[in-house]
Amino acid sequence: MLKSQPLSGKTVVVTGSSVTTTVLQKIEQLGGEAIACPLIQTVEIIEPYDHMQLEMARNFDWLIFTSQNGVETFCAKMNRLHFTPADFSGKIAAVGSKTRKKLISNGFTVHFVPSVFSADVFVKEFPQIAEPKSSCLFVRGKKARDTIKEGLPFNVTEWNVYDTEESSNHLQKLKSLIENRSELLVIFASPSAVDAFAIHIAPSVGWDKIKIASIGHITSNALKKHGAHVTYQPNTYTMESVLDEIIK
Repeated sequence: MLKSQPLSGKTVVVTGSSVTTTVLQKIEQLGGEAIACPLIQTVEIIEPYDHMQLEMARNFDWLIFTSQNGVETFCAKMNRLHFTPADFSGKIAAVGSKTRKKLISNGFTVHFVPSVFSADVFVKEFPQIAEPKSSCLFVRGKKARDTIKEGLPFNVTEWNVYDTEESSNHLQKLKSLIENRSELLVIFASPSAVDAFAIHIAPSVGWDKIKIASIGHITSNALKKHGAHVTYQPNTYTMESVLDEIIK
């Protein structure tokens, strides 16, 4: 095996809902076969009062985003209802480099990112830079954990802008891959994807036929709860870091 092709002969399945072409290309450049298999799909929650919610969002001291999905659905509402980043007077906090990048690409200025891309670290570090009586709007998914609201000593309002649902087609696709391939490496990017695998795939094929990589300790904890062994978990919570961990 050439040193420049450390993934030669391996199939790498990426289960995240926001898999980028760049990540898939990097896997192939490293010699692997890259397969996007998002087990969870994002669905925007559209409500009659979305316009009123955006009007209210203009007056918060901080808008908090913890995922690219939150940014994408928030911006979709903005575009549909004719709002721009300039309409929001509050500062922006983002958990993670990808979330930050997505916000910037949509015209926002990001004022705070925690040192570790984790909600647990965010609630420890954010109070050090925010005013004591700051009003915060947490733009989130319906199934997101309550870490932000419960952990911050501020008035935190939550807005569920998207939900997630399982992709039956991709679940069946991944099950078939596991049954018919060897050297299969599966990258899990969320506890939701882990749970979907545990419910629909693990009962028939188990966890032992795949090698597992995880983004972040929350996803790793979900895997371990189901009895799965995590082979790769980087300290930095990005897909690129996962690949670096796999090939080092």
